[in-house]
Amino acid sequence: MLNPVRVQGFLDIFGAWDPSLAFVLGGAVVVAFTGVQVMKRMERPVLDDSFHVPTDNRIDAPLVVGSALFGLGWGIGGFCPGPAVASLSVGLPQTVLFVAAMLAGMTLYGRVWSRRT
Repeated sequence: MLNPVRVQGFLDIFGAWDPSLAFVLGGAVVVAFTGVQVMKRMERPVLDDSFHVPTDNRIDAPLVVGSALFGLGWGIGGFCPGPAVASLSVGLPQTVLFVAAMLAGMTLYGRVWSRRT
């Protein structure tokens, strides 16, 4: 999944669709679901006093805008943040550009948003 062509192939549902990413996503859902079920049965985590689970479940403008930007970046660039960093080991110039743009966006967001809150 370090190859952006696979991600773009997964998103190309009317062309040469590549379903391999669906198996990766399905595997992630199974692992996350299992982890949540195990967490619910535990009194507390092994290395902390309590679980730190988000309680805010509202859908607001920053969430929607951020999700849209993430999806556009993922679709256009073919990278998620984690695989993008892992792809730096391959040495592709577009990976370096994507990670640099991602870090610049994160820094800009942190500086702008911290002023608002």
